[in-house]
Formats: sequence, structure tokens, C-alpha cells
Amino acid sequence: MMLLWLLLLNGLFLIPAMALPGEMPWLSIEAIALWALFCLLPDQYRHNRITITLAVTYSALAFLVLVDALVRESLGRGLNLYLEVGLLGAAWNLLETNLGAIMAALALVLLVGLLASLGWLFHISLERLRYHSPGNRAKPLLLVTGLAIAGAATPLIGSPALAFVANQASLATHTYQATEAFAEQLRNQPEAGQNPQPLAQLAGKDVILGFLESYGISTLTDDRYHAMIDQRLESMAQELDSAGLTVVTGRLQSPIQGGQSWLGHLSVLSGQWVHNQLAYETLLSSNYPTLIDDFRSTGHKTLAVMPAITQAWPEGRLLRYENIYNHENMDYQGPPFNWVTMPDQYTWRWFQTLRERSPEPLFAELALISGHAPWVPILPVLEDWESIGNGEVFERWKGAGEAPASLWRDPDRVRDHYAKAIAYTLTVASGFAARYVEENTLMIILGDHQPAPLITGENASRDVIVHIISGDPALVTPFLSGELPGFQLGTRPDLQTAGASMSRFRPFLHRHFGSL
Repeated sequence: MMLLWLLLLNGLFLIPAMALPGEMPWLSIEAIALWALFCLLPDQYRHNRITITLAVTYSALAFLVLVDALVRESLGRGLNLYLEVGLLGAAWNLLETNLGAIMAALALVLLVGLLASLGWLFHISLERLRYHSPGNRAKPLLLVTGLAIAGAATPLIGSPALAFVANQASLATHTYQATEAFAEQLRNQPEAGQNPQPLAQLAGKDVILGFLESYGISTLTDDRYHAMIDQRLESMAQELDSAGLTVVTGRLQSPIQGGQSWLGHLSVLSGQWVHNQLAYETLLSSNYPTLIDDFRSTGHKTLAVMPAITQAWPEGRLLRYENIYNHENMDYQGPPFNWVTMPDQYTWRWFQTLRERSPEPLFAELALISGHAPWVPILPVLEDWESIGNGEVFERWKGAGEAPASLWRDPDRVRDHYAKAIAYTLTVASGFAARYVEENTLMIILGDHQPAPLITGENASRDVIVHIISGDPALVTPFLSGELPGFQLGTRPDLQTAGASMSRFRPFLHRHFGSL
């Protein structure tokens, strides 16, 4: 009987190994060590409070292992507690908007139930072992010592719980040091890097920087998406050519995958590699100049169009945008579509209305969101852009499509919806360009990051696709210089050449557009 309970305890202690690299051990030293502890403790200390405390601690550990699995599936990296604490609000918002408040609350109840069940099993295992501990206390001590020594020689014996905790401590230390080094790097920039750099060759021209949610290189390199997206890019090429526009397409490496789009946005804007939340906050608090400052010093009116922003966004003030437009002040009167507060086609048309009212050249960052999970429903593209108005025209699709919770039971169908969502975002971006981009406009549309590993598979490239569009060929020609690898004429990037990091984009603009 004692052996059965010891095996159960051993199995529970092996769960943290799922969040660690390398081969999973068969035997946990922690399980044997706890058994030995109960053998060594005098009878008066073998009481229920100790097992309950250990069970609660184990439940917390199991929760972190579960979070690690979710982070890996959504962001393509492991858990880093030093970073993740600040993302709890964003995670809940994503869960609530996709599933609804009731289903999101139910998911949390199920999570608590799972953790409570694991904690109960852990508690019962300890209680049973407490009553079946051997009288000879030397035996478990010798066993633990022998296992610890053997663990150094074979991966089949290990300490997964301790290794998990040690790994998080190491990540926290490394992240703190990296953040301090990044802050020091910003402080030690040469004087030119501490000041805005006017982009004289873009003076008087509208510059549009549109981020397409989850538009990654896998849309072309993965056979599951290639046919649909390649066909869409072919149609895009014909549409832009018919409109007299020149397009160059390439690729850039994003610092993230699956989420935290703002890290990719700021890497492009700042010319710095902003690969985690602490780097993001460090840069924002440093007063370091970005493309926003560069264009303002060039004479542009700077603005951000953020349809997904539904709460206060203090980061926008730190970025020094002159105007910020979000869900509340974009005049949208249509329905939301799960997480998507308004479809991309509305955002593009509303932005064009803004352009037409502005006497000054604009530098605008747009965060387009129809490519965001859960990728349901997929809306049709309206042929008559002038009929979009305040968005009431989309009311007919309110409640369309199945519930995300239903769709996401089938990964293959999720992937199919992802491809259709990206095709939609490209169609409306191309439609906007064909109708409203002229010689005095430089339009840059690019992905913010690759989608989650569920869509791309493990270890996929983090490159995103970038389209440079203008009615003036001279504005796109610099992107063919070879300085940014993977760029070529047309709507398809070079699939054989890895992209440069997003942080190289701003310095590239400085070199090629910074002086007459």
C-alpha cells in the first residue's frame, strides 16, 4: 500500500518536468525526500497542518506549470514570472471578450477545481504515507542520498519541482540584468540617437504604418495556408498595378509570437529590440525618441488609430502622439465581432475620412485587428466603400458565425479560419491602397507577429511580411537596395532569405529618407 501512494506522489512531482527542457525523469527525488521527512519527524509533528500547507504549495506550483503550457501555446515561449504578472489583465480581457463573461468565469472555476483536485491528491498521498512510514529512519535517508547521487548520472532520476523553481529564479535574475543593460544602452546612445531625426525626403507626404494582426511568414511557407494567401497576394498585385501603384515586399523579424503586439510596434517605431514587457516599459519611461518624434519634427501631424483599445492607454501619451483614436472615439455604430471591436474595412475607411479633413501631412500608426483570434466570423468585403458610413451597415452580420468555444474544439478548422481572416485583412488593406494611396503617400503594411504555435507549429520563423506601397516609385526604390534582406518587387517576399530585425527599420528610414 505504501508503494502505491509513493508512486502517486512521484507522479504528481513529475508534472513540473513538463515545463522544463530535456528528457522527463521517471523518479522524483522530491517525492522520496518528503517520504523520508515524514519518517524522520517525531510523531508530535506529523499533523494535518503540515500536509495541508504542502498541498496548497503544490497546487500553486501546478498552477504555474499550467500557465507555462498556456504561455507556450499562445506566445511560443516558456513562462517567465518576472514578466507575466503584468499581463494578467490582458489575459483576462482576451478570455472574456472571446468566451463571454459567464464562460470565462466558468473556465476559471474549472481551473480552480482542477488545482483543488491535484492538491487533494497530494494531501491524501502524504497522509497515507504518514501512516505507513517505516520505523527504521536510516533507510529513507540512505535512499534519498543514493537517489541524489544517481540523479547526477542519469536523467531518469531528477528534481523537477526544484528545477522548475530554480529555472524561474534564474529567468528573473537574467531578465532583471537584461533590463538594466537595456536601460544603460538607451542612456549611452550617441547624441544623435537621443534626438528626433527629421525625414526630409518624406516631408509633405502622408506616411501610413499599418500593422496587420498575426500576418506572419507562415502564411506563405506553410502548405496549409500558402494556396489561399498566395492567390490573395496575386489579386493584390493586379489590383495595385491597375491603380498605378508600385509595391515592394519583404520580411522583418518580430521579437514576439502569438501576442503582445505592442512589442513589435515599438521595435519598429524606436529602432530598438523591444523583446519583453520590461524592455517596453523601460523604453517608454526613458524619453527615447521614435518615428513619432521623427515625423513630428518633419512637419507631420502624428496620430494613432487603435480600434482594439477599450480602456485607458497611458502608453500613448508616453509615445507622444498628438492624437489617439480608439474604440470610444472612432464613431463606430456597428456591432463588435467577438474580440474584434470593429472590422478592418471600417477602420480603413474611417481613417481615410480623417485624412481628407487634415490640411497637414500625416504620420499614422494603425493597428488593424480583424486578423486577431478567434478568427470568427469572417466578414465579406463590401464593394461600396462609401456605404460604410458609421458602421451600421455591418449590423446584418451581428451574431454571425459560430461561437469561438465551438470553433476552437477543432484545431484544423481554427487554422482554416485563420487563413480566411488574413485573406480578409489583405483584401481590405489592398482595397484601401488602390482607392486612396497616391503619389504623395507612402503606405507600409506589415504583420505585428506570427500567430501562436497552434497555427504555425513549433519553432517556426518569427518573420512577418512587409508591403511598401506608393504611387511614387521613388519612395519604394530604397527598399530594393539590399540593405534590408528579403525585399523584392511585387507582393511576395523572398522566401529563401531571413528578414532583418524590426529594430533595423527606423535606422533604415533615417539613412534613406533623412536628407535631401
